[in-house]
Amino acid sequence: MTRLTSAVRGLVTALAALLAVTAASAPARAETDPKAPKDFVALRSVDPTIIQEMRYFTPHNFVGERIDGYEQPVCILTRPAAEALHEAQQKLLREGYTLKVYDCYRPQRAVNHFVRWAEDLDDQATKGEFYPNVDKTRLFADGYIAEKSGHSRGSTMDLTIVKLPARPTRPYHPGEPLVPCFAPKDERFPDNSVDMGTGFDCFDTLAHTLDPRVQGPQRANRLLLKSTMESLGFVNLAEEWWHYTYRPEPYPDTYFNFPVSWKSLDGRR
Repeated sequence: MTRLTSAVRGLVTALAALLAVTAASAPARAETDPKAPKDFVALRSVDPTIIQEMRYFTPHNFVGERIDGYEQPVCILTRPAAEALHEAQQKLLREGYTLKVYDCYRPQRAVNHFVRWAEDLDDQATKGEFYPNVDKTRLFADGYIAEKSGHSRGSTMDLTIVKLPARPTRPYHPGEPLVPCFAPKDERFPDNSVDMGTGFDCFDTLAHTLDPRVQGPQRANRLLLKSTMESLGFVNLAEEWWHYTYRPEPYPDTYFNFPVSWKSLDGRR
């Protein structure tokens, strides 16, 4: 009886030790970030001439702070999307322009950050620039914020056109006076891009690609971007002149969550 009791006690002790080790190692596994699939690349490795101004790595965005998941200012895309964007760049270079990307792949954790911000109705810090005419309670209903984004599938990017030679855009200084994103170009936050009629991420119907109120050079600039991108398989989101998705998408139903960083690419440059 004593030997049996000792054996049972030893088995229980060993099992408890095993459970303790398992519990201790679980957080370490949970903290390991996922990696990008092998067919995701850094845009710079496909076309280093495209300007990258990754807005969500900076506080100059509608949330007003760096967005979760943006660990480095690098544009990551699926290879087909990056190669098609390279072809678009070649066409524009011949006309004296270059592309500039504001955002590319966007992890789900960043989208979740957007959602938390939109639900916090007391945070109106960036309203004066990004959504002057929109009540924050309308951001979901009007489609400006959603719980899923095509960017998380890896083949969508936000971009514009810059006239060559490209002049640098001055840095944003947190706390500086805000100007509506639809103000005349020489009044709103400076951007070295051509005039598209509104700034990037402008929550306003004036940002609709073919809004009839946008005419003259502004409309011509939007149409130059649109025709160039569509000729290479990209589809524009009608509500945002800057938003394009390459079709067919390699991952049309998958929303990834690996961070925007070089380490997500396992050294792929």
